[in-house]
Amino acid sequence: MRIHHLDCGPARPVGGALMDGASPGAFGRLTCHCLAIETERHGVVLVDTGLGLRDMLRPAGRLPWVNSALLRFRRDPDRTMLRHIKRLGLHPGDVRHIVMTHLDFDHAGGLVDFPQARVHLMEAEARAARARDGMLGRMRYRPVQWGDTERWITYPDRAGGRWFGFDAVTELEGLPPEILLVPLPGHSPGHAGVAIEGPRGWVLHAGDSYFNRAEIFAEPPHCPPGSAAYEAAMAWNGPLARAQRQRVRSLARDPEAPLAVFCTHDPVEYVAMTIWSERQRSPADGAAAA
Repeated sequence: MRIHHLDCGPARPVGGALMDGASPGAFGRLTCHCLAIETERHGVVLVDTGLGLRDMLRPAGRLPWVNSALLRFRRDPDRTMLRHIKRLGLHPGDVRHIVMTHLDFDHAGGLVDFPQARVHLMEAEARAARARDGMLGRMRYRPVQWGDTERWITYPDRAGGRWFGFDAVTELEGLPPEILLVPLPGHSPGHAGVAIEGPRGWVLHAGDSYFNRAEIFAEPPHCPPGSAAYEAAMAWNGPLARAQRQRVRSLARDPEAPLAVFCTHDPVEYVAMTIWSERQRSPADGAAAA
């Protein structure tokens, strides 16, 4: 197994460090941190897809204009998952499965670019996406991005398994046991983390359960005010989202839990995980997947 960390929706919001806690200028950096996992027997598995090719070329009607204006996405087709996959020397048809943290527009835009792939997500997220209740629901869920929803494979809210003390879906249809869903509702009704046991141990893609590394690793925890405001505005259930964030924080800081935790939008985590993942390869691996 080989894990590729890919930014599939880079944004440059006004605010600099007020947005990302690091940028010195007027504009911050936010990522859309997705994964492409090469497996021996299950093809390529994606975790989220970021913005899709159509979103980059013709965003009108596909992306909510308020969010797009605030986040200032870089409209670069070469930063889509589809183009990333091709640069890795893979074929889009190699993508057999997509595991979703949730279906927000900046996570699900590339689903239509991989029409043959099966899409795995929590049942609660599928229900909420189809209902699109209220202004937030209509804003975050964009059916034009999804393609054929008959390929969705949904998992019940009661996950039935355990992983480092969390409820987890430990058997995803057609996928190896090294990939599982960890329900973390709050940001959205069926939000989940995706845990992967790779060459260097477990990693948890925590999705949007937090937006900035300081919420998890700083003492006391805090978030740059711009990101904190956006995080609060997009939360389906604020108190539940905060509770899930605390659970992720406790896991990430537990010395008895040997794993790496990262979120979708923190640019520092994205760079760190990209470097860390590249070091997973032994000299014998060459360019092939382990």
